[in-house]
Amino acid sequence: MRALDLFCGAGGATCGLQRAGFNVTGVDIKAQPRYCGDRFIHDDALVFAEPVANLRQFDFIWASPPCQDYSSLKVFSGEKRGKLIDPVRAMLEASGVPFAIENVVGSELRNPITLCGSMFGLGVWRHRLFEVSPPLLFVPQCHHALVPEPIDVTGTGSAQRSPRKKQTGGLSRKPESLTQARGVMGIDWMSRKEISQAIPPAYSEFIARAYLAQSQRGSTHDAPLLTQVAAE
Repeated sequence: MRALDLFCGAGGATCGLQRAGFNVTGVDIKAQPRYCGDRFIHDDALVFAEPVANLRQFDFIWASPPCQDYSSLKVFSGEKRGKLIDPVRAMLEASGVPFAIENVVGSELRNPITLCGSMFGLGVWRHRLFEVSPPLLFVPQCHHALVPEPIDVTGTGSAQRSPRKKQTGGLSRKPESLTQARGVMGIDWMSRKEISQAIPPAYSEFIARAYLAQSQRGSTHDAPLLTQVAAE
């Protein structure tokens, strides 16, 4: 099975897709010397995806368009990349290939599911939205009580040892080291800056495994199997 990871960065989503059994090709406009996938293409993801034939080489497509213009923290970011979800979705739908689009809370995804690090035993919350086609039948619930003081890996500043309140409730603190930032995200190869822009591989692994379970069973009545997949 072959997967494509558009806007791949250093490969947080790629790693999860690999764990689910995919051979993964990543595409990013920036060079990614630590990319963990099987093949890397240095190109603008929109340019690469424009010919539908390029997309139809793959069995599953993951896309993480830039989130800066959708984020509640956009006023603090100097980067302006535009809102790319609509054109990305149009290309993916035209390809007919199953896909997942990932972005931040507040983005313009259709009927998204929300994943949280507390669902997977990680030391972060890091809520992210996912538009999945075909849609998943089962999604786990947040378990914030199990991670009451999550690590906040956003930014790249020095450690913040005193907890700070999050608007969404609970406490969070900055990682004290790169080792800690890697540990709470389930990532062991990225730089601190790359981690701040990544999703935990557990998210894409869950979605990929759930998609494969549904497609292999060929049924829309298989929630028990997906529950088992999530538990694994």
